[in-house]
Amino acid sequence: MSLYYVQKLLWQLNRDPEVRRRFEADMDEVLASYELTDEELEAIRTPDIGLLYVLGVNGQLLMHYAALKGYPWDAYIRAMRDGVARHGPVRAGIYAMVGDAEMPGGEPTEMPGGEPTEMPGGEPAEMKTGD
Repeated sequence: MSLYYVQKLLWQLNRDPEVRRRFEADMDEVLASYELTDEELEAIRTPDIGLLYVLGVNGQLLMHYAALKGYPWDAYIRAMRDGVARHGPVRAGIYAMVGDAEMPGGEPTEMPGGEPTEMPGGEPAEMKTGD
């Protein structure tokens, strides 16, 4: 998997109007500039936001790509959850390392589509605050 190149592409689409223009005019020409797997290419072309999430794409980058492709916020969130249900757990990146987090004040918050993960030693992963 070439997560770095997927994220680089999405970052450049968000930041560079010329890359975005070229992508909209000839997606395959732009995609040829990146070392991407067939699965990544399919997820970008479709677009399959859920699969991109499962592949480990950072949510900040992914939300901009989803918006570029016309996803309203609630559809973007649902696509991530559906991606986990359809493609399995997150495979790489930061989201593969975290599970359910606890909000300040003790309220649990579920990560999109995920079961709680455990830290080494069997302890549930928790979000730490700066207290």
